[in-house]
Amino acid sequence: MFQPGEFVVYGSSGVCRVVQVGALEGRAADPNRKYYTLQPLFESERIYTPVDSGVFMRPAMTREQAQELIHEIPSIRAEICTERNPTTLRVHYEASLQSHECRRLISLIKGIRRKGEETEKKGRKMGQVDQRYRKKAENLLHGELAIALGMSQEEVAEYIRKTVEQAS
Repeated sequence: MFQPGEFVVYGSSGVCRVVQVGALEGRAADPNRKYYTLQPLFESERIYTPVDSGVFMRPAMTREQAQELIHEIPSIRAEICTERNPTTLRVHYEASLQSHECRRLISLIKGIRRKGEETEKKGRKMGQVDQRYRKKAENLLHGELAIALGMSQEEVAEYIRKTVEQAS
């Protein structure tokens, strides 16, 4: 069970701080169940979820795990999906997001970027589905890295770029 003050990755909401664990007072909730009160770090609403709900939840990565992951980025293979049907493409990308694995997010981001570069070489723009899912993946990844590294979400991309450059 997570404790107040801990950072967790909760479903597709990204990194949240556990605010409280216990019964929900003054709400239409089962008084015999314990709930997490979660505060997403990059959104304003609060989340109330039963401790035993089936929604994916894991501890956010540590500083050491974040730095190790960033050093692995050059060796993570780009996952390029050449599917042209937007519905099938969404399903493919959603499966990567729902894995909640940072390495898979990196693979997805690298793949969509590479696909975008190839598309631009042909004189076309990247598709909206690709753009939308790259942004979602970057927000989830950069949000978790930002918390682990003690920086803003906006600083993460540059930090990754510099770290990877220095390592090569």
